[in-house]
Amino acid sequence: MLVLSRRSQETVVVGGADGLDRLVTVTVLEIGAGKVRLGFEAPENIPVHRGEVWERVLAARPPPGPADELPAAVGE
Repeated sequence: MLVLSRRSQETVVVGGADGLDRLVTVTVLEIGAGKVRLGFEAPENIPVHRGEVWERVLAARPPPGPADELPAAVGE
């Protein structure tokens, strides 16, 4: 896990595979009362969910079938 310190209005940028394409920008909007408000900027094709929502999305997916599994490595 990467841990960063940011102040209000500072950002973190998450890049693509080549490290140059910006996929997601996270901005600290407000800090106070035991909470941090974050703003996320991402293309429409990149889902952004709270952790508990992401877990529900994953749980609702059907289990992978044989066509969804990766092929075995050579020699197995």
